[in-house]
Amino acid sequence: MAKQVDTWRQAGLTNINVSVDSLDPRMFHQITGENKFTEVMSGIDRAFEIGYEQVKVNVVLMKDLNAKELPAFLHWIKDRPIQLRFIELMQTGEMDELFNKHHVSGTDIRNQLIANGWILKARSQNDGPAQVFVHADYKGEIGLIMPYEKNFCESCNRLRVSAMGKLHLCLFGDHGVELRDLLQEDAQESALIERIQAQLQTKSVSHFLHDGNSGMTPHLASIGG
Repeated sequence: MAKQVDTWRQAGLTNINVSVDSLDPRMFHQITGENKFTEVMSGIDRAFEIGYEQVKVNVVLMKDLNAKELPAFLHWIKDRPIQLRFIELMQTGEMDELFNKHHVSGTDIRNQLIANGWILKARSQNDGPAQVFVHADYKGEIGLIMPYEKNFCESCNRLRVSAMGKLHLCLFGDHGVELRDLLQEDAQESALIERIQAQLQTKSVSHFLHDGNSGMTPHLASIGG
Protein backbone atom coordinates (compact mmCIF):
# COMPACT_ATOMS: atom_id res chain seq x y z
CA MET A 1 0.00 0.00 0.00
CA ALA A 2 2.77 2.47 0.85
CA LYS A 3 4.18 1.96 -2.65
CA GLN A 4 0.87 2.10 -4.50
CA VAL A 5 -1.37 4.54 -2.65
CA ASP A 6 -0.04 7.59 -4.56
CA THR A 7 -1.09 5.95 -7.83
CA TRP A 8 -4.48 5.01 -6.39
CA ARG A 9 -5.15 8.62 -5.42
CA GLN A 10 -4.11 9.88 -8.85
CA ALA A 11 -6.50 7.36 -10.39
CA GLY A 12 -9.37 8.85 -8.38
CA LEU A 13 -9.71 6.50 -5.41
CA THR A 14 -11.41 8.58 -2.71
CA ASN A 15 -11.73 6.14 0.20
CA ILE A 16 -9.54 3.38 1.62
CA ASN A 17 -10.41 0.49 3.92
CA VAL A 18 -7.58 -1.42 5.59
CA SER A 19 -7.73 -4.42 7.92
CA VAL A 20 -5.61 -4.19 11.08
CA ASP A 21 -6.74 -6.91 13.48
CA SER A 22 -4.07 -6.20 16.09
CA LEU A 23 -1.63 -3.47 17.11
CA ASP A 24 0.72 -6.15 18.42
CA PRO A 25 2.89 -7.38 15.51
CA ARG A 26 2.98 -10.91 16.94
CA MET A 27 -0.80 -11.12 17.34
CA PHE A 28 -1.23 -9.57 13.88
CA HIS A 29 0.92 -12.40 12.50
CA GLN A 30 -1.03 -15.01 14.45
CA ILE A 31 -4.42 -13.81 13.20
CA THR A 32 -3.54 -13.02 9.59
CA GLY A 33 -0.85 -15.62 8.93
CA GLU A 34 1.28 -12.81 7.47
CA ASN A 35 4.16 -10.99 9.15
CA LYS A 36 3.29 -7.66 7.51
CA PHE A 37 2.24 -5.40 10.37
CA THR A 38 4.92 -2.82 9.62
CA GLU A 39 4.03 -2.69 5.92
CA VAL A 40 0.34 -2.19 6.64
CA MET A 41 0.97 0.60 9.14
CA SER A 42 3.38 2.30 6.73
CA GLY A 43 0.65 2.23 4.10
CA ILE A 44 -1.79 3.99 6.41
CA ASP A 45 0.81 6.63 7.30
CA ARG A 46 1.53 7.21 3.61
CA ALA A 47 -2.16 7.67 2.82
CA PHE A 48 -2.34 10.54 5.29
CA GLU A 49 0.92 12.03 3.97
CA ILE A 50 -0.46 12.36 0.45
CA GLY A 51 -3.73 13.95 1.48
CA TYR A 52 -6.34 11.37 2.46
CA GLU A 53 -8.41 13.02 5.19
CA GLN A 54 -9.62 9.75 6.69
CA VAL A 55 -8.78 6.05 6.49
CA LYS A 56 -11.23 3.37 7.58
CA VAL A 57 -9.61 0.53 9.50
CA ASN A 58 -11.48 -2.76 9.94
CA VAL A 59 -10.98 -4.80 13.10
CA VAL A 60 -12.61 -8.05 14.22
CA LEU A 61 -12.19 -8.34 17.98
CA MET A 62 -12.03 -11.97 19.12
CA LYS A 63 -12.16 -13.47 22.59
CA ASP A 64 -8.84 -14.94 23.79
CA LEU A 65 -7.00 -13.27 20.92
CA ASN A 66 -7.20 -9.50 20.38
CA ALA A 67 -10.30 -8.51 22.39
CA LYS A 68 -8.16 -7.10 25.20
CA GLU A 69 -6.69 -4.56 22.73
CA LEU A 70 -9.77 -2.31 22.70
CA PRO A 71 -8.09 0.34 24.92
CA ALA A 72 -4.97 0.27 22.72
CA PHE A 73 -7.05 0.76 19.58
CA LEU A 74 -8.85 3.71 21.15
CA HIS A 75 -5.52 5.28 22.14
CA TRP A 76 -4.27 4.75 18.56
CA ILE A 77 -7.04 6.89 17.05
CA LYS A 78 -6.93 9.66 19.66
CA ASP A 79 -4.85 11.90 17.41
CA ARG A 80 -5.45 10.19 14.06
CA PRO A 81 -8.46 10.78 11.73
CA ILE A 82 -9.17 7.07 11.45
CA GLN A 83 -12.63 5.57 11.48
CA LEU A 84 -12.02 2.35 13.38
CA ARG A 85 -14.68 -0.14 12.32
CA PHE A 86 -15.22 -3.00 14.73
CA ILE A 87 -16.89 -5.77 12.74
CA GLU A 88 -18.58 -8.44 14.79
CA LEU A 89 -17.34 -11.95 14.03
CA MET A 90 -19.89 -13.64 11.75
CA GLN A 91 -20.73 -17.31 11.60
CA THR A 92 -20.29 -18.91 8.18
CA GLY A 93 -20.43 -22.49 6.99
CA GLU A 94 -16.87 -23.50 7.81
CA MET A 95 -16.28 -21.81 11.15
CA ASP A 96 -18.82 -22.93 13.76
CA GLU A 97 -16.11 -23.94 16.24
CA LEU A 98 -14.10 -20.75 15.73
CA PHE A 99 -17.24 -18.62 16.09
CA ASN A 100 -18.29 -20.28 19.35
CA LYS A 101 -14.79 -19.94 20.77
CA HIS A 102 -13.96 -16.36 19.78
CA HIS A 103 -17.19 -14.41 19.20
CA VAL A 104 -17.39 -11.03 20.96
CA SER A 105 -20.79 -9.31 21.01
CA GLY A 106 -20.92 -5.94 19.32
CA THR A 107 -23.38 -4.88 22.00
CA ASP A 108 -20.69 -5.39 24.65
CA ILE A 109 -18.29 -3.15 22.71
CA ARG A 110 -20.98 -0.49 22.31
CA ASN A 111 -21.73 -0.52 26.03
CA GLN A 112 -18.04 0.00 26.81
CA LEU A 113 -17.87 2.95 24.41
CA ILE A 114 -20.97 4.63 25.84
CA ALA A 115 -19.66 4.14 29.39
CA ASN A 116 -16.52 6.02 28.37
CA GLY A 117 -18.25 9.02 26.83
CA TRP A 118 -18.63 8.00 23.18
CA ILE A 119 -21.78 9.38 21.52
CA LEU A 120 -23.73 7.94 18.59
CA LYS A 121 -23.35 10.13 15.52
CA ALA A 122 -26.24 10.94 13.19
CA ARG A 123 -26.17 8.46 10.32
CA SER A 124 -24.52 9.66 7.11
CA GLN A 125 -25.74 8.54 3.71
CA ASN A 126 -22.68 6.36 3.09
CA ASP A 127 -22.49 4.76 6.54
CA GLY A 128 -24.49 1.74 5.45
CA PRO A 129 -25.06 -0.59 8.39
CA ALA A 130 -22.38 0.97 10.61
CA GLN A 131 -23.26 2.75 13.86
CA VAL A 132 -20.69 5.55 14.12
CA PHE A 133 -19.60 6.95 17.50
CA VAL A 134 -17.60 10.11 18.22
CA HIS A 135 -15.85 11.52 21.29
CA ALA A 136 -14.88 15.14 21.98
CA ASP A 137 -11.35 14.11 22.99
CA TYR A 138 -10.66 11.96 19.94
CA LYS A 139 -9.83 12.86 16.36
CA GLY A 140 -10.83 9.40 15.21
CA GLU A 141 -14.26 7.75 15.11
CA ILE A 142 -15.63 4.30 15.93
CA GLY A 143 -17.91 2.41 13.58
CA LEU A 144 -19.72 -0.68 14.86
CA ILE A 145 -20.94 -3.27 12.38
CA MET A 146 -23.20 -5.66 14.26
CA PRO A 147 -24.96 -8.17 11.98
CA TYR A 148 -26.81 -9.77 14.90
CA GLU A 149 -28.44 -6.47 15.90
CA LYS A 150 -32.19 -6.27 15.28
CA ASN A 151 -33.02 -4.49 12.00
CA PHE A 152 -29.34 -4.54 10.96
CA CYS A 153 -30.20 -5.11 7.30
CA GLU A 154 -32.65 -2.20 6.98
CA SER A 155 -29.89 0.33 6.23
CA CYS A 156 -27.67 -1.99 4.15
CA ASN A 157 -26.54 -0.42 0.88
CA ARG A 158 -23.78 -2.89 0.04
CA LEU A 159 -23.21 -4.96 -3.09
CA ARG A 160 -20.15 -7.02 -3.99
CA VAL A 161 -18.72 -8.38 -7.21
CA SER A 162 -16.44 -11.38 -6.70
CA ALA A 163 -13.21 -12.04 -8.57
CA MET A 164 -15.22 -14.65 -10.54
CA GLY A 165 -17.50 -11.91 -11.88
CA LYS A 166 -20.57 -12.67 -9.79
CA LEU A 167 -22.73 -10.04 -8.14
CA HIS A 168 -23.55 -10.85 -4.51
CA LEU A 169 -26.54 -8.98 -3.15
CA CYS A 170 -25.74 -10.17 0.37
CA LEU A 171 -22.68 -11.69 2.02
CA PHE A 172 -24.94 -14.52 3.13
CA GLY A 173 -27.00 -15.04 0.00
CA ASP A 174 -27.71 -18.40 -1.59
CA HIS A 175 -26.28 -17.55 -4.99
CA GLY A 176 -24.37 -15.01 -7.03
CA VAL A 177 -25.60 -13.30 -10.20
CA GLU A 178 -23.41 -13.95 -13.23
CA LEU A 179 -22.01 -10.72 -14.70
CA ARG A 180 -18.86 -12.00 -16.36
CA ASP A 181 -20.47 -12.44 -19.78
CA LEU A 182 -21.39 -8.74 -19.78
CA LEU A 183 -18.01 -7.51 -18.51
CA GLN A 184 -16.10 -8.55 -21.62
CA GLU A 185 -16.86 -5.55 -23.82
CA ASP A 186 -17.87 -1.92 -23.33
CA ALA A 187 -20.77 -2.48 -25.71
CA GLN A 188 -22.46 -4.58 -23.02
CA GLU A 189 -22.75 -1.68 -20.53
CA SER A 190 -26.49 -1.08 -20.98
CA ALA A 191 -27.24 -4.79 -20.62
CA LEU A 192 -25.05 -4.93 -17.51
CA ILE A 193 -26.93 -2.05 -15.89
CA GLU A 194 -30.27 -3.63 -16.78
CA ARG A 195 -29.30 -6.98 -15.25
CA ILE A 196 -28.03 -5.42 -12.02
CA GLN A 197 -31.14 -3.25 -11.64
CA ALA A 198 -33.40 -6.24 -12.23
CA GLN A 199 -31.57 -8.33 -9.63
CA LEU A 200 -31.71 -5.55 -7.03
CA GLN A 201 -35.48 -6.07 -6.96
CA THR A 202 -34.86 -9.59 -5.61
CA LYS A 203 -32.52 -8.54 -2.78
CA SER A 204 -33.70 -10.14 0.45
CA VAL A 205 -34.87 -7.86 3.24
CA SER A 206 -32.57 -9.66 5.69
CA HIS A 207 -29.93 -12.31 6.12
CA PHE A 208 -30.82 -15.47 8.01
CA LEU A 209 -27.91 -15.64 10.45
CA HIS A 210 -30.27 -15.76 13.39
CA ASP A 211 -31.61 -19.04 12.00
CA GLY A 212 -28.13 -20.49 11.68
CA ASN A 213 -28.25 -20.10 7.88
CA SER A 214 -25.19 -18.39 6.42
CA GLY A 215 -26.10 -19.07 2.80
CA MET A 216 -23.64 -20.46 0.30
CA THR A 217 -20.61 -18.53 1.59
CA PRO A 218 -18.09 -20.99 3.12
CA HIS A 219 -16.02 -18.09 4.52
CA LEU A 220 -16.03 -14.35 3.87
CA ALA A 221 -12.63 -14.33 2.16
CA SER A 222 -14.13 -16.43 -0.64
CA ILE A 223 -15.98 -13.37 -1.99
CA GLY A 224 -13.76 -10.65 -0.59
CA GLY A 225 -16.10 -9.80 2.28
